Amino acid sequence: MKTTTLKLVTIVTERILEERVLRKITEIGARGYTLTKATGKGSRGVRASEWEGPDTRIETLVSSDVADGIIEYISDNLFEHYAVIVYVQEAHVVRGDKYI
Repeated sequence: MKTTTLKLVTIVTERILEERVLRKITEIGARGYTLTKATGKGSRGVRASEWEGPDTRIETLVSSDVADGIIEYISDNLFEHYAVIVYVQEAHVVRGDKYI
């Protein structure tokens, strides 16, 4: 079976940032995403946004250029003031042309 090598970008963030992050990753070039609720424990302690429910986990399959753009945006705009985790994995995707 033929696969396309893409980047799986996973973003775990405070729910208050959900719409902002989704809008921005779409502007950068993501064609879609998977959104799930997330809970866990981290180094930031109690946050004001815990009133709004669980954190958000966003996953998107993108090209390397789009992955770099997403990471740059989050690094430059969100890391300093919010609880945000971003990691990238290589993914071998069936029907990969749907994502680039």
